[in-house]
Amino acid sequence: MSSRAFKESIRLLGTRRFGTFVFASLLSNIGTWAQQVAQPWLILSLGASSFVVGLDAFAQGAPAWMLTIVGGILADRVDRRRVIVSFQSMQMLCPLLLVVLIVTGTVAPWMVVVVSLIVGITDALSMPSFQSIVPSIVQHEQIGTALALNSSQFNLSRILGPAIAGALMVGLGAVGCFAVNAASYIPFLAVAIWILPKGLVHDRAEGLAHWKDLLRGVGDATREPQLRGALLTVFITSLLCGPLIIFVPVLVRDVFHGDARQFSVAVAAFGIGGLSGAAALLFVDSGLDRRHLTGWFAAIYGVALVCIALDAWFVVLLVLLATAGLSMSISNTSANTMVQSSAPAALRGQTVSLYLLSIRGGTSMGALVTGLSVSVLGVRHALLANGVLAVVAQLVMLWAWRSSRPTRAGDVQGIRKPCDPERRLGVRERTDSV
Repeated sequence: MSSRAFKESIRLLGTRRFGTFVFASLLSNIGTWAQQVAQPWLILSLGASSFVVGLDAFAQGAPAWMLTIVGGILADRVDRRRVIVSFQSMQMLCPLLLVVLIVTGTVAPWMVVVVSLIVGITDALSMPSFQSIVPSIVQHEQIGTALALNSSQFNLSRILGPAIAGALMVGLGAVGCFAVNAASYIPFLAVAIWILPKGLVHDRAEGLAHWKDLLRGVGDATREPQLRGALLTVFITSLLCGPLIIFVPVLVRDVFHGDARQFSVAVAAFGIGGLSGAAALLFVDSGLDRRHLTGWFAAIYGVALVCIALDAWFVVLLVLLATAGLSMSISNTSANTMVQSSAPAALRGQTVSLYLLSIRGGTSMGALVTGLSVSVLGVRHALLANGVLAVVAQLVMLWAWRSSRPTRAGDVQGIRKPCDPERRLGVRERTDSV
């Protein structure tokens, strides 16, 4: 760990463009997490089963399987600000719709699931553009630090959002959380219009002709052993461990006999761990091989899940959730750093879309399967099975991944840099300096 790395992190956070981006993202994510607390509790309060909670999460994540790569192509071929503003504006209407449904007393579980599906579609099409922003507003050597800072704000929102949601649920009910989420889109959309760089500048007539070349570039990226290992590790984590946070409300209600306030505290504990992990990465030297961090902490996440399934005390649950959040944050952020550091500018959106597909696709599939197993086995046994499988799979993956060697010494994070595709594609990216 290095104090110099931490000072560089603080200096980067103080820059106008990146600092404003982080602050606006924090406000937006606070609203998102407030809704994440309210939505599953709303579904359960409407009399739906644990399976519907999993189905709701699946509906939000399932579009990633079909549309994330399309979103990556949009990120590389269209002005990213336009993509973000268009789809995020549509997404802002979803919590507003839930507010109207709740106020009028017409809300039903299936309506919540349909709204989640709409959110999932807009997310899948816009998130590659969103994730591609960070590398485009910082220098290449700052990507790891910038992603750690971005992860920090996300996990800070995981603390503040549930805390706000707990107060709103007691005072106003779920409708207050949905209203806060709708309002939280406004500052982020303003930043997207004002400060984020334009996307690719290219010859529109040549765009469609190069789609096959673009997809071929993604295929080349997945054949790189180090990059493939990062993506597979994230996918396993999302598939087997990702359902943990989705079924925490079921765990709190059925095992610990808690209410919405205890649920918000549990989610906040997970966020505290995530924030701690992201903060720890700020002290990590940029030259460190991220495979170790990605693989080992993914395995620790699985161990934490096993312990959570066996735990009988709520206080211990909070500690274990914090451990799970820390492990997930370090593992996923390190993998994201590897992916984005290896991505050429002209293919960054599509490379990032593979990372997002690993997370969102894995989590959606895991939510559906775990929802079924919770209905049959109960929440404890379902999470225990997931945890054991996760530990075994991650250790096998880590052994295979670490046994592969970087293609060329001296590359960032031990990943081979693909040849510059911009010359082959005839595409240039216009970005401003920080």
